[in-house]
Amino acid sequence: MKAAKVIKHSTHISNVLVIGSGGSGLRAAIEAKKTGVEVTVIGKRLKEDVHTVLAAGGINAAFGNVDPEDSWKQHFADTMIEGYGLSEPRMVELMAKEAPELVTEIDAWGANFAKLENGKMDQRFFGAHTHRRTCYSGDYTGRSILMALIKKTKALKIPIHDSQYVTELLVHNNICFGAMTFNIQSGERSVFLADSIILAAGGHTRIWRKSSSRRNENTGDGFYLGLKAGCTLTDMELVQFHPTGMVIPEEIAGALVTEAVRGEGGYLVNGKGERFMKNYDAERLELSTRDRVAMANYTEIIEGRGTPNGGVYLDISHQSKEFIIEKLPRMYRQFLDTLMIDISKTPMEVSPTAHYSMGGIVVNPDDHATNIEGLYAAGEVTGGLHGANRLGGNSLAEILIFGKRAGAAAAERSLNMDVQYRSREIIAKAHEKIDAFIKNGSEVARPLQRELRNIMWEHCGVVRSEDKLQEGIQKIYALKESLKNLDVRPDSEGFEDLMLAFDLEGSIMSAEATILGAIARKESRGAHQRDDYKETNVAFDANFKIKLNNTALEVTKEKLKPLSKELDAIVKDTKEIIDFNGMLLE
Repeated sequence: MKAAKVIKHSTHISNVLVIGSGGSGLRAAIEAKKTGVEVTVIGKRLKEDVHTVLAAGGINAAFGNVDPEDSWKQHFADTMIEGYGLSEPRMVELMAKEAPELVTEIDAWGANFAKLENGKMDQRFFGAHTHRRTCYSGDYTGRSILMALIKKTKALKIPIHDSQYVTELLVHNNICFGAMTFNIQSGERSVFLADSIILAAGGHTRIWRKSSSRRNENTGDGFYLGLKAGCTLTDMELVQFHPTGMVIPEEIAGALVTEAVRGEGGYLVNGKGERFMKNYDAERLELSTRDRVAMANYTEIIEGRGTPNGGVYLDISHQSKEFIIEKLPRMYRQFLDTLMIDISKTPMEVSPTAHYSMGGIVVNPDDHATNIEGLYAAGEVTGGLHGANRLGGNSLAEILIFGKRAGAAAAERSLNMDVQYRSREIIAKAHEKIDAFIKNGSEVARPLQRELRNIMWEHCGVVRSEDKLQEGIQKIYALKESLKNLDVRPDSEGFEDLMLAFDLEGSIMSAEATILGAIARKESRGAHQRDDYKETNVAFDANFKIKLNNTALEVTKEKLKPLSKELDAIVKDTKEIIDFNGMLLE
């Protein structure tokens, strides 16, 4: 009698599977569930502590509650201009038009945005917005939105499985039918089968040495899952660097220092005691745009005029302690709690910090479908909306609007299917991939992770050059070879070693895609700055697409889609904002 094959995983079956329990994933799950289908959500972090909670400042919607002249058209124009023309026009149009409805909805679900005396939502400025259109909950808007979404998922009885690390999207004949996971604590493997899969796994900003993302999040694993499945990435070189992140202590290096410090009169000073912004923007000084201030800070540090800990000084101590505590209470507490520094007496050490992935997986603007049948994507893992520079407050609008659209499309696909597809062969290969990682070796993941972060910071940071990028890509290739000798030993403390191995592989591939895109884009545009090509070049009015062919990444250049006459006229009628005073709220 033939022995029965040992089953190495548990199986979960639903109509729609959502990968990622952040804002875009939960909004997608809610929309799908409302159609009556069964939905499952899986995430690697605890659902109350996903990356969405770090979004502080607000969410954009052109209500015109404070500035009645605002409109979706103006929101569209501001986003296209700030994206330096590289944004996907249809995606921007949908966001600008639908934001008011989705913001109203999430407020009713419990986000509880600040209100005016007339009961309408209050709105404030963000940098580069023509009008006040940012709705907010104090300085914790992302958290308030996430809590409202969690409350809604509970009411709809949508299961959320925490600590699930996705190793592979299961794809056969260009059809995605599920995902392979293991539990980070127990190592138990699961196969989640579904008619439709929505990838909402975040970006890759943690692969830089200084990052506003926390440990073990935004490692680029979502991009790698997409590439392996057959998806195309776009504009991976376009990464937003926030000008001011904390430099020390190391465990929170990169944590944001709000731009409101500069908005309230803070000075930037280098290690020689010089107030240097006059050399970069003599008119606006510290109130210049985010990309210019980031480049100025980076240049001072790289050229040897930094502080002892590799930053520059941000000094607000010329203001009174009472003023600082009133205007900047969170920053006052942040430095006191972490460094025992009273910022009313002592300058802060800051440096640019990798903040947001503007490139990502290519999706259809209307339903966020990828080029793989049954696979959708939403949130920071996608590209197209932000172009070469993201407007503050647009990312929270993005997760609600396109989470909803992806969820609706995923549910519709399931409802129209007669047969649920699966492949035992593909599942077996996913097991083999996990098995192959668990072995003794000479390399450990954490030091290699640090090495990668250093490579990206030194060779593909705020300001880039051909020499540095070419050097960097060779170091990435060498690091990729080190993966073969990785030591992965799950033990009684859990399966973090295995998680780090997969994270590292995804991070290296995301880093390679980013550097290849940065080499190809031989110009300076928005967040992508090259000191050997300092000007914006119309020859690069294009998006750079990247695909995985076997083990090699291939880069192609695609011309931009033309704007309609109506939308083009809106953009041309918008004047550049010169005075950013009062517009630098986080």
